[in-house]
Amino acid sequence: MGFFDFMTEDIAIDLGTANTLIIHNDKVVIDSPSIVARDRITGKITAVGKEANMMQGKTHENIKTIRPLKDGVIADFAASEEMIKAFIKSIPALKKKMFTPALRMVVCIPSGITEVEMRAVKESCERVNGKEVYLIHEPMAAAIGIGIDIMQPKGNMIVDIGGGTTEIAVIALGGIVCDKSVKIAGDVFTNDIIYYMRTQHNLFVGETTAEKIKITIGAATDSLESPPDDMSVQGRDLLTGKPKQVEVSFREIAKALDKSIQRIEDAIMETLSQTPPELAADIYNTGIYLAGGGSMLRGLDKRISLKTDLPVYIAEDPLKAVVRGTGMALKNIPKFRSILIK
Repeated sequence: MGFFDFMTEDIAIDLGTANTLIIHNDKVVIDSPSIVARDRITGKITAVGKEANMMQGKTHENIKTIRPLKDGVIADFAASEEMIKAFIKSIPALKKKMFTPALRMVVCIPSGITEVEMRAVKESCERVNGKEVYLIHEPMAAAIGIGIDIMQPKGNMIVDIGGGTTEIAVIALGGIVCDKSVKIAGDVFTNDIIYYMRTQHNLFVGETTAEKIKITIGAATDSLESPPDDMSVQGRDLLTGKPKQVEVSFREIAKALDKSIQRIEDAIMETLSQTPPELAADIYNTGIYLAGGGSMLRGLDKRISLKTDLPVYIAEDPLKAVVRGTGMALKNIPKFRSILIK
């Protein structure tokens, strides 16, 4: 075992619909958009991550940008494998090695995932030299990353709003007691904004711009304590076909996202209604923890708090909560053996 250990590198991966993060030696070494660019003629992958992201919506017919993950699961097997391979190759500490070391990996997966989808993730990892691959459910990883002691006989509620899915789970005794996975998350918010700009302003904007609007002035309610300034948005006028610019306020975005946020609220309410009474009592005291990029939407914590009458806390650095938890599980595999899926 000693020699094999010497040859093995440990990495933790949060394979997300929107972003992929990798931890190696307790440091986040990769934090990149989950997107690849493929050359149509040769079929080769020409760019991954940030570089491919800049190309999105600006390609000619010989380049195609692909997001290999959809709704938290692998949609394009070949592209996802290439993407994972490229990310692992670009980890600074592994670049220096003469040959690719064997990898021990922990990868997190959405909780509402099927056996087949689970196997796709596992096989993707095994094909990039993963000798030991463990899987961990996302809400679990988020809870560990937030700093909750998940082995305690205490209930905690986690809401992880990612790019493709929103994972809601009540966790106690190192297991998920009740969970719900809804396919309404960051990507849907972005599409809501595109639709809103189209119908209300006759302005056609691309995904990259809509994403920028969401991050710059996105809001969940129209009563914010410190509202962001209006934003100038450029796109194509649907009537004249000319490029044009309009001013958009956060209130409009709150209106655009309202329906989708309502559905996330409903899913939270439903999960609460399925929670055993003893755990409900715990949650009354501990509140709800938000993680994932979607939790950074202005006023979302307040809005969920009003709806549930519970305190709502946002994890520090919510984008990295899941990968931090995955990294902690990796460091202490014996302790977390019960929640890792081999």
